[in-house]
Amino acid sequence: MHALAGVDMHVNKGEVFGIIGRSGAGKSTLIRMLNLLERPTHGVVRIDGEAIVAYTDAQLREFRRSVGMVFQHFNLLRSRTVLDNVCFPLRLAGMGRAQRRERAQEVLTLVGLAGQEQKYPRQLSGGQQQRVGIARALASRPQLLLCDEATSALDPETTQSILRLLDDINQRLGLTIVLITHSMDVIRTVCDRVAVIDAGRIVECGDVLDVFLHPQNAVTQSLLSESSMDAEGWRELALGMHGRLMRLSYRGEHAAQPLLSRISRELNLDLSILQGTVSRIKNIPYGQLVVAVQGADASLAQLGDLLAAAQVDYEVLRP
Repeated sequence: MHALAGVDMHVNKGEVFGIIGRSGAGKSTLIRMLNLLERPTHGVVRIDGEAIVAYTDAQLREFRRSVGMVFQHFNLLRSRTVLDNVCFPLRLAGMGRAQRRERAQEVLTLVGLAGQEQKYPRQLSGGQQQRVGIARALASRPQLLLCDEATSALDPETTQSILRLLDDINQRLGLTIVLITHSMDVIRTVCDRVAVIDAGRIVECGDVLDVFLHPQNAVTQSLLSESSMDAEGWRELALGMHGRLMRLSYRGEHAAQPLLSRISRELNLDLSILQGTVSRIKNIPYGQLVVAVQGADASLAQLGDLLAAAQVDYEVLRP
């Protein structure tokens, strides 16, 4: 059995890269290879062009100080205060007491936990404990931050606050973040690019907008459907309707334009919305609509040109 097979993936410096898949797909194995907590049987892992699989034990220990890791269940030391938890990896690295306390205070302020330094993990909420975990991962000034299902144990509101924190850290520090999740909403909120993994293989990879609006693989389509971003309820509505069925996808400034009313007015077409999503992927607005279009053949013939002029991608679902 191969936990991973034929994985070929590139993460750009300074981006938030998401890896999504179902349980057992190989997500955790893949992310743990980025700091060699798991070693590949074959192949190579390169960080900044260097093959880390060839590192000696001493080189590997030094390299791991430049990689922070945030865990699903926080992994905090229950008998240590918040400050001591953040200081712990710095003490292992040999940093002096005054320096490590100063650095710990700095990152605790960054993650919004100033004033909580002397509390113990049991006195904190789940979201606050995860913020301690993030502060601990940032303490050694890493170049790469790995998040292993960092929001899976949190409620939806707390999840959003942690994702906003990760996005702020990425923007403020220019830190490269790789996170794994089973939630498309997490990918949509914080990631720049995404890889979809299934049965140990990367089945789709690209910009989040492109993958979400134009999924190519059945696994991606299924994950989107489960997150209500590509629901198929429109098919039942379409059974009793006449006319052409189309899926329209648009992004950026075009998401706020009165596209359908203009099409109806200019081409004298009747349009019925069977399904629609207008939202944001990270900071980019997007929309996707399934519509039924009825009208004269001449008007229908002009529809494609008008959509193209408005920079709207379209797919004919039924002629």
